[in-house]
Amino acid sequence: MRTFRRIAVFCGSSDAADPVYHEAARALGRGLAERGIGVVYGGGRVGLMGAVADGALEAGGQVYGVIPEKLRALEVDHLQLTECFVVDSMHARKAMMAHLSDAFIALPGGYGTLDELFEAVTWTQLNYHLKPVGLLNVRGYFDQLLAFLQHAVGEGFIRQMHAPLVTAAESLDDLLQHLATVDLPEIGRWIEKP
Repeated sequence: MRTFRRIAVFCGSSDAADPVYHEAARALGRGLAERGIGVVYGGGRVGLMGAVADGALEAGGQVYGVIPEKLRALEVDHLQLTECFVVDSMHARKAMMAHLSDAFIALPGGYGTLDELFEAVTWTQLNYHLKPVGLLNVRGYFDQLLAFLQHAVGEGFIRQMHAPLVTAAESLDDLLQHLATVDLPEIGRWIEKP
């Protein structure tokens, strides 16, 4: 069973989302901090990003932000973090977040969240790292995405053995249990040798 020192959280930066998502983000940050797990996230203080950081900080947790210089004005970097890394690109942001983390959790979000989520999954699939990826499925937000992934498996675009690379749960306890125990297939077991 895996243990986690730090988990990267991917989530939306919009303040326009329903307050239930903001409360879920704050609860996630608080829940990780209460378990002694540090939070790595996008470094902003707006939207769900800010709520995750605030929840963890209020519970005495460690929070590490990673924000591109170009987005500092848009996402308004959080000033109370344990440490904030300013990087030069979105690519560098994702690489730094992966480097700092033992696992990944996605909360509801838009294009950026989905980009981060699927890059982390792809890196796990290809063994650039062996770190589990999960969705905290607040109010069924990811139900249609999960159905689409099953469709992709059925159509042969995702191997059946890779279907569990994205795990989902409605509660943090269940999600952490899945992340701690999911079997991550090693690349050598599925790449066809010449």
